[in-house]
Parts: sequence; structure tokens; C-alpha cells
Amino acid sequence: MLLGMMSAAAAPSQAAPQKLAGSAIVCSNSPIPAGWVVTSSYSSAGCPGTGVAYSIADATGQTALTVCSFSPIPAGWVVTSSYSSAGCAGSGVAYSIGNVATSNYATVCSFSPIPAGWVVTSSYSSAGCAGTGVAYSIGNVATSNYATVCSFSPIPAGWVVTSSYSSAGCAGTGVAYSIAKITTSNYATVCSFSPIPTGWVVTSSYSSAGCAGTGIAYTIANVATSNYASVCSFSPIPTGWRVTGSYRNAGCAGSGISYNISRA
Repeated sequence: MLLGMMSAAAAPSQAAPQKLAGSAIVCSNSPIPAGWVVTSSYSSAGCPGTGVAYSIADATGQTALTVCSFSPIPAGWVVTSSYSSAGCAGSGVAYSIGNVATSNYATVCSFSPIPAGWVVTSSYSSAGCAGTGVAYSIGNVATSNYATVCSFSPIPAGWVVTSSYSSAGCAGTGVAYSIAKITTSNYATVCSFSPIPTGWVVTSSYSSAGCAGTGIAYTIANVATSNYASVCSFSPIPTGWRVTGSYRNAGCAGSGISYNISRA
């Protein structure tokens, strides 16, 4: 008996799941095990309710696979191309996917998952990405301190946006960001739309031509080793801190108000 299927004569209580090993056939309403992918789908009378069966495979130890567009994509894998496929009943679209665990650069379709710690460095038209027609160049910044990314790129934890500007290399928005890792710093200047790392506060804000989009930059500080700080009223307040007072401050463009904060 195949996983996810049962004969017409069998009662649900009689169905015994098989241990998966390498590949299997399941009904389309069957859960897909973690790390497995759907390699094809087709009509099947053996799957009452959906009438569709999937061929699935274990991606462990693999570096490249072809999957249906509705397949789960394992962590650390990306979509490198997409195209029409009669072997994927339901969507009619297949993806080529690759494991980038040992890579630092890759070209992916715009709808591909972006692995943790990776960024989008450029985007452009691509006939090889059916559906959007757009591809991304992506890079792993795990060992870097600075990078240039498109404005729609994920920003890794502990990184900030230091400037933004027009870029023809970022099709879609036409805007690129300069980003920097600040995990070993105590102070930084960032654009107002930058993520503010946990434990950091905004100490001032001002007009900046280097932050296209808002035209506002922030000075931020790490208060991990401090007990007191003066912050702009729109600053995040770290966990365990409280506001002890407020006052007018022209150095906080946007609100004109500062807070005195201290550890609770």
C-alpha cells in the first residue's frame, strides 16, 4: 500500500503509514515530510477526494532537483528557474531548485525563498523565470561587514541601512541600499527606514540627501552597557527600560521631542 493511499475496501483504522525511504507516492492531501519535495503530480483513482497523487522525494544529500511549483522548498534551497510542465497537474509549472548551503552567490527567480543571511544584490528581466519574468542575483553576507543590496532585499539581523540611492540594477523599485553589520559597534548613522537592532535606540534625527525615500537619517546607539540615555520620542524603548522624562529637542526631526530613559 502506498503512503497516503488506501484501497477502496480498507477502513481508515486499517491504514498503516509506511516508513519513507528516498521516494514515495502519496495522495495530494497527504502531509509532505520536512525536507521532502514534490517531483510530479497526476490524476489517480487511488486518491478519493482529490483524485490527484504526488511523487515525492527526499532532498537530503541532493544539490539540485526539479519540483512542481506547489512543492515545499527545503531550507537552504532556492528556485533557479521555472517553466511549463505537463508533469505537474494542478499548476502546470515546474521549478529547478538548488541547494546553496556551500555557495556564496546564486541567481534565483524573484519568487524564490531567500536563505537566512543572504541578500538580493541585483534584479533583472529573465525569460527563465516564468510567472514574474524577473530574476535576482543573491549573495551570502555571513562573512561580510558591508554590502550593496536592492531595497526589497531582506536585511539580515544585526545589519542596518546606511544610505539609499537610485539604481538601474534593481528592477522593480530602482532603489539600492548600502547596508552594514553593526554587531561589534556602539554607534551608527542609519536611514530612518532602517531596521533598528534589538537593544539600540535613536538618539537624533536630521535631513539627509543620502537617504532617498524619506530624506531623514538617524543616529543610533547601543545601550547594552548603559543605564541611562536620551532618545527621540519615536525611538524603540529596549525591554527593561522606562521613560523618566520628556522635553523639546530640535535634534529629533519629525517629532521635536526627546525622552530620558533608564533601566527599570
